[in-house]
Amino acid sequence: MNLLKSDLFGRMTLEQVQGRQIVVRDTSDARWWLSWLARRLCTREARALARLDGLPGTPRLLAVGSGRLRREWIEGRPMQVARPRNREYFRRARCLVATLHRMGVAHNDLAKEPNWLVTPLGTPALVDFQLATVSARRGRLFRALAREDLRHLLKHKRLYCPEGLTARERRILATPALISRLWMATGKRLYRFITRRLLGWADREGAGDRRF
Repeated sequence: MNLLKSDLFGRMTLEQVQGRQIVVRDTSDARWWLSWLARRLCTREARALARLDGLPGTPRLLAVGSGRLRREWIEGRPMQVARPRNREYFRRARCLVATLHRMGVAHNDLAKEPNWLVTPLGTPALVDFQLATVSARRGRLFRALAREDLRHLLKHKRLYCPEGLTARERRILATPALISRLWMATGKRLYRFITRRLLGWADREGAGDRRF
């Protein structure tokens, strides 16, 4: 068993089970004042992975219960390490995000490069669905969140493969949704205060190495 991460929300370990590598998220060690939130995030991730049901490029949910989640390990390097510069990677990444949305899942955390993997085959994969939204109806709010998923992917494409951006993609980048503008004006300041000052996090914490 290898410890991947340990913080106020519990710990994550990489384990070998019958020759198979699995990731275990355990909230039992979460601080008492955050245990409710840790369990809630664990439940959100389980719900999203169950909806995706092993979609290629996403980890398969293996088991969940009693504040523990077991999921498939996906081999790959995080985006900020692999630095994908080919158009095919981002074409496939866009198809993956579109498939997530058709299945009623918005990831909600695609701005973080460590959540994007480049597999040994050079294909994209996604991890860390703790903030994901699952919606059967895909109403107005869901569509806004889905658009932000796409816009965050395009921001990565602008960094690593700017020559591949289409005119439409540039327009999407230039016009953040209302929900994003409200977040930048209000919620993000509170988020940064809580995560950086109270919890001691940084947005790119662990960015130099894969931790999940």
